[in-house]
Amino acid sequence: MNVSAPNLPVPIAPGPEDRSWLSTDHCAGPVFALLVGLGWPVVDTPEANVHCSSPDGRLYVGWLPEDPDAWARGILWRIQVRPADAEPWSQEFGTHTPSEAVAGFFAALIAASTR
Repeated sequence: MNVSAPNLPVPIAPGPEDRSWLSTDHCAGPVFALLVGLGWPVVDTPEANVHCSSPDGRLYVGWLPEDPDAWARGILWRIQVRPADAEPWSQEFGTHTPSEAVAGFFAALIAASTR
């Protein structure tokens, strides 16, 4: 069988060499870029922790690089959810979780809340 070049599959990006985001650099940028883009207020503390809540107050995300309690437990990110019709819950991510993964989790959470 002879296959011409135009009929070959197109490479899927990103390739394995483009997966540097799989290791974290402890940067909060991807998460807070998402939330600032949505118009959520962001508050940073003198200790360099950053907090953000949805306009209705039902979703919270905290980036806690200088919170002694969080670091003692190996936590860098804390997300808290207070649904209108269910029990509150939270999700925490450790110091080795890439911020892109946290941003993806939060984006999915926000998308699910708008359905």
